[in-house]
Amino acid sequence: MKQVGEYAAKETLTLVGPKGALRNVRVLGPVRKFTQVEISRTDGFNLGIVPPIRDSGKLEDTPGIVLVGPKGGVSLNKGVIVAARHIHMGVEDAHRYNVSDGDRVTIKINGPRGGSFDNVLVRVNPNFRLEFHIDTDEANAAALKNGDTVSIDIREQSCGA
Repeated sequence: MKQVGEYAAKETLTLVGPKGALRNVRVLGPVRKFTQVEISRTDGFNLGIVPPIRDSGKLEDTPGIVLVGPKGGVSLNKGVIVAARHIHMGVEDAHRYNVSDGDRVTIKINGPRGGSFDNVLVRVNPNFRLEFHIDTDEANAAALKNGDTVSIDIREQSCGA
């Protein structure tokens, strides 16, 4: 994980839904005020739940799940989402691209499949490093892997307000 102050812990959990389980799910930090579980649509099918696509932290009317670790389990009554595609950037990058926190942009993909991702949420924070985040379903569909380069289509940006 490249974002300052954020980390992937060595500890993992098992997610248990009505139809199945996902093992060895990485715990991310730092600790937040709420528990949020981000999965892909495919994971949702395997677990037997239908999480909505949401911006991080928007957890109202989301399904719950059971988290199982080495010392037992806990049942969440909400908090499972498919994370909306988003791009982290620092203040200087936001100025360079003329965007603000909450704006939506289009990300263009080069490579063997090409294409674009619309409605990409811009997240601006002084501690952020420029990094585009999508889930595994989206990455696989575009034949993207960690470290691939994408570009921001400035013509397609929209205000988040």
